[in-house]
Amino acid sequence: MDIGIGLPATIPGVEKEQLIDWARKADEAGFSTLGVIDRIAYPNYEPMVALAAAAAVTERIRLTTAIAILPMRESAGAIAKQAATVHHFSGGRFVLGAAVGGREDDYELAGSDFHDRGKRFEAMLAEIEQLWQGDKMGPKLETPPAIMIGGSVDAAYKRVARYGAGWIMGGGTPEMLAEGKKKTEEAWKEEGREGEPRIAALAYYALGDGAEDAANGYLKDYYSFLGEYADQIASSAATDDDTVKGYIQGFDEAGCDELIFFPCSPDPGQVELLAGAAL
Repeated sequence: MDIGIGLPATIPGVEKEQLIDWARKADEAGFSTLGVIDRIAYPNYEPMVALAAAAAVTERIRLTTAIAILPMRESAGAIAKQAATVHHFSGGRFVLGAAVGGREDDYELAGSDFHDRGKRFEAMLAEIEQLWQGDKMGPKLETPPAIMIGGSVDAAYKRVARYGAGWIMGGGTPEMLAEGKKKTEEAWKEEGREGEPRIAALAYYALGDGAEDAANGYLKDYYSFLGEYADQIASSAATDDDTVKGYIQGFDEAGCDELIFFPCSPDPGQVELLAGAAL
């Protein structure tokens, strides 16, 4: 199983220098992927822009939106152009992770309709694929980015089978991943796809001094819209090496192809701490 790491682009107060240093360290450490998550109604960096900055200072590591909320952006053409640019600029290292998202305030701030987002998402996925394969848009790509699709409703697994290279679980247990993997594979076969879908998952971590405080401070704020459930998310963060190793073992046994650990602290020293525990 590949082990990826998140870029702290969503942690309030993170500085440009921290992101750049983080990206370099992640590339050098040997992580498989550098990921970003997506919000508009939050004091975070825009994910595509953050990955473009990371692409400029890395050479090997994959770059992925895990996930980008496509329907609130409305324009499939603009997204296809952004993704193609990051992919070309990085030498073919970009993976477009995408889903519909679940926060109305993001859609409201973006000026987009929240209630028909699933239907528009599917239309956008089809259009993006056509644009990457056609002649209307550049930069020209020898191989377009892979698309990983998130979501836990039945429609999400069908979207993976129709438009994606695999399924990414935004959060949850190895048991939940195993269930989602099974549903993805069933939809994949029903669609007549060859090969196997790629399966990925996210987890949160903070290590070293002040780890629990970092996890609680960031995650309870980021997920405050979920009420008391935010406490459960914060308590699930890996705050010691043994928990990191336990997550790796659990998700590996559940059939996960890649586990991306997202940070709760913007300190670039967290890259070395995770590498020591996970790689």
